[in-house]
Amino acid sequence: METRRAFAVAFAVVVAAGGGFAILGFLPAPWHEDQTEVRIVDDGTTKAVVDAEVADTYRDRYVGLSEHDSLEDGEGMLFVHGSEDERTYVMREMAFDIDIVFIGADGEITTIHHARAPEPGEDGEELRYSGRAKWVLEVPRSYTNETDVEVGDEVRIDDG
Repeated sequence: METRRAFAVAFAVVVAAGGGFAILGFLPAPWHEDQTEVRIVDDGTTKAVVDAEVADTYRDRYVGLSEHDSLEDGEGMLFVHGSEDERTYVMREMAFDIDIVFIGADGEITTIHHARAPEPGEDGEELRYSGRAKWVLEVPRSYTNETDVEVGDEVRIDDG
């Protein structure tokens, strides 16, 4: 009987700790979606559709695309924050150039940066790009130019 009780207590502690880490953003929540569709529109016309990985935990946002070798057109990563604020993104350990699209809480693009990858021996932490955003979308370099995506365009995120 004591063994069963000890097992039950240990199980409860593990479950509670895992839930706590998920809430704090160190682990993805069990309901975490890995991918979402991001649609960029202007006056009801779709300019671009991006199949985006979702980075909604602290770890995912910190690592970002640094573990990727490249992105194809139409691919990206969507960084999700709890609220709109001034955000700064860096090119830490990045292997390729990207466009960084800052999106306000109202779904409107506030800023677009064309960010270069660090050169050999260069610290990507020094390559800083800022904007006001609740969401940040990273796509291949020049993708926003090729699709005519601009500040003021509306971003629609598929919420399942």
